[in-house]
Amino acid sequence: MSAHTHQDSHHDEHGSSHGSRKSYLIGFGLSVVLTFIPFWLVMTGALESKVATSLIVISLAVIQIVVHMVYFLHMDAKSEGGWNLMALIFTIVLVVITLTGSLWVMYHLVNNMMPISAHDMRNMP
Repeated sequence: MSAHTHQDSHHDEHGSSHGSRKSYLIGFGLSVVLTFIPFWLVMTGALESKVATSLIVISLAVIQIVVHMVYFLHMDAKSEGGWNLMALIFTIVLVVITLTGSLWVMYHLVNNMMPISAHDMRNMP
């Protein structure tokens, strides 16, 4: 038994990098900015076009998802042998499909709704 030395090395070596205080603060700062800009655009009505406002808000939401995945979930090309990058790409594809489908459905709902007459509008509860 004296010839056999057992050494436990169960210290945070999971194959992925852990963030530093600096990386968490950068991620937090980016998250705050990426949250503030859409609120400011919508609350002040800074842009005349509602389509432009909605496209900017959606774009910033997608960017914020990527920021959270990189800075807080530590998903990059180096960790886990590249599988985290594959998960990031998969997530981006799903988000694009979901957002595009949602916008498509809402657009067609608005355009295909039957118009209401002025008489019916006055009699609504």
